[in-house]
Amino acid sequence: MNWPVVTLDSIKADVPYACVGGPFGSNLTSKHYVDEGVPVIRGQNLGGSGCFDESGFVFVTPEKADQLRPNLAFRGDVLFTQRGTLGQVGLIPKDSKYDRYVVSQSQMKLTVDASKVDARYVYQYFRLESTIQEILNRTITAGVPHINLGILKSLEIPFPPLPTQQAIAEVAQAYDDLIATNQRRIQLLEESARLLYREWFVHLRFPGHESVPVRDGVPEGWKKTTIADQSSFLNRGIAPKYDDAAKGWVINQKCIRDGRLSMGPARHQSKDVKPERLVQVGDVLINSTGAGTLGRAALVRAALDDCTVDTHVTIARPVDTESFAFFGLSLLNLEPKFSDMGKGATNQLELSRADMAAMEIWLPPENLRREFHTLVWPMLDQAEQLSKANASLEKARDLLLPKLMSGQLDVSGIRLPEEAVA
Repeated sequence: MNWPVVTLDSIKADVPYACVGGPFGSNLTSKHYVDEGVPVIRGQNLGGSGCFDESGFVFVTPEKADQLRPNLAFRGDVLFTQRGTLGQVGLIPKDSKYDRYVVSQSQMKLTVDASKVDARYVYQYFRLESTIQEILNRTITAGVPHINLGILKSLEIPFPPLPTQQAIAEVAQAYDDLIATNQRRIQLLEESARLLYREWFVHLRFPGHESVPVRDGVPEGWKKTTIADQSSFLNRGIAPKYDDAAKGWVINQKCIRDGRLSMGPARHQSKDVKPERLVQVGDVLINSTGAGTLGRAALVRAALDDCTVDTHVTIARPVDTESFAFFGLSLLNLEPKFSDMGKGATNQLELSRADMAAMEIWLPPENLRREFHTLVWPMLDQAEQLSKANASLEKARDLLLPKLMSGQLDVSGIRLPEEAVA
């Protein structure tokens, strides 16, 4: 069944300021920010793993918020980015921390007519790749790329009956909830591994530490070594030959964040790669060029076929393949130092191989390193399996929703993801 298509303007609520942008110019600037009060929604609050990120707010006083009444958003409102990272969308949940918010100059909000439309359905539709591309196609490129209220109101959306919208939203929410649950488990596992590393090798409360003599703050049997001495390979990657039809992969700086590797931003490439420059399990990949991402590191936790890194990323491969969890966590723990070691122009900082190679780390006895690996690697492996499960769930959701929203599939015949994945 093909559903009718309507504009966003036709489904907004019949109330004042149902579809508005942020304040103009000097009506809201940093001088109005205070430590607490009514939060201001900015781009960082949209487009994350959840429908709305309630962290990192700046605030205005309740009196200032009253003055900005036309620019307020409330629970159930759908949020869109007007300038900046276009295509971002958010939904203020019914259990949000605050009962009202100020929309920044770079955002817009829509209050839907709840008798016709489920706001969750609108939110899910505007997350679709095809919808984001439609927004990008209509971007005004003069000055800072942006869209405006006229463009937003003219955007179209399939319009099934309200019960069908609600059912589709429930299916999407089931996927999102399972993905969020897995993401929390991943964060707990990774944080447990990092905490255990610090407990053993920073605070020196490793198993049996009570019986190990300590001299000048160093346990007996520990020694200083360098990253170079503990690496069998320490070099940057290749200048790739990009080819979407090729089987090879190349990892770039965008792939490395929060200590883990994401292949989402990776690209296909066709250049022949020497075996030592192919990424292996246990490698640590370190961003080595540019401000902002310099020093970010990721531990490779799963085998990758025909995959290398580009020249902006360094591969550090451990000598001891029986304890690479220790090596990996040691280098992840050095991220702040890596980021401070950049040299060169502000926009083109470089983390040199020589500086990285000379960095010193403490090396505990082999039996302790391997005991740590035996304990921690299953945690990291489980986190990796959950990450793969999430990638599969996201792919399934993103294939399913367009078919449901277009009427190509009947939502009544769809099983929720818990049943499909079990």
